[in-house]
Amino acid sequence: MQPRNMSMSGVVDLAAVKAAGEAKAKAEQARAEAARQGGPAAVSPSALVIDVDEAGFESEVLQRSAEVPVVLDFWAEWCEPCKQLGPLLERLAAEYNGRFLLAKIDVDANQMLMQQFGIQGIPAVFAVVAGQALPLFQGAVPEAQIRETLDQLIQIGEERFGLTGIVVDPDAEAGGAAPAHHAGPYDALLEAAMSALDAGDLAGAVQAYRNVLADDPAHPEAALGLAQAELLTRVSGMDPAAVRKAAADAPADVDAQLAAADLDLAGGHVQDAFGRLVETVRRTAGEDRDAVRLRLLKLFEVIGADDPRVTAARQALARVLF
Repeated sequence: MQPRNMSMSGVVDLAAVKAAGEAKAKAEQARAEAARQGGPAAVSPSALVIDVDEAGFESEVLQRSAEVPVVLDFWAEWCEPCKQLGPLLERLAAEYNGRFLLAKIDVDANQMLMQQFGIQGIPAVFAVVAGQALPLFQGAVPEAQIRETLDQLIQIGEERFGLTGIVVDPDAEAGGAAPAHHAGPYDALLEAAMSALDAGDLAGAVQAYRNVLADDPAHPEAALGLAQAELLTRVSGMDPAAVRKAAADAPADVDAQLAAADLDLAGGHVQDAFGRLVETVRRTAGEDRDAVRLRLLKLFEVIGADDPRVTAARQALARVLF
């Protein structure tokens, strides 16, 4: 059922999202072209993942952290969870294309580094940003949560230390052939999704966007469109007065605050929605905090990463988390 008195007008513009995605792709192409023409700090894709020992830690981690966040993966050959996490981090390092550097540290061969970082168990993942160490997570963590942690790390690097990453030259290896990217026939699916949204067929829109993301998980228009459709699904049928009263009466009720934030955002009250959830993150812990943080990141997707309100909310969230 289409929600009454509910409009996303002014909240998200799918055409603008598509344009932003295309602009990002062009920017990546420009960076690669600059690298081919001798641009600064150009590296090959394989240089995004390095093995580090105690002797090279200062030059390969501390010094490099002045230009790009360095993620440290503490692992060992006998550690089964490490064998699952390691390849995932390596794939993400390639996908993020120079926004962070992955340094792998074998704890059996580098006991001093393990002691210096106070590591009690592995896998353990830290980051070094402008010479400052930050704990990220320990043990097996879902990919979605790792991505969100990396996004926050990159945000901190950019906003607090001016770290914009390193330039990657995709033609530096494999005989100069850039990796092929299969775009897929998405236009029809995206048009169908938007038509479904206009008709109030939220389930149809959600499925259409998921079909695109199943083939291209990083597709920006589909990701933001899905976030929009899921938001509208959550607020469909809500009684605004009852939701707002429940949130006001029970500030510690996480579900009540999530519902009120969804309602705020769907109604165009973006800063109210973000502020409510940042404050809820601040006063919660454990699974409740994770649930609120994940919802806030979803709401960021609805608005778009380039919106200044998202930038401000990310800064507020980083202050609460770190």
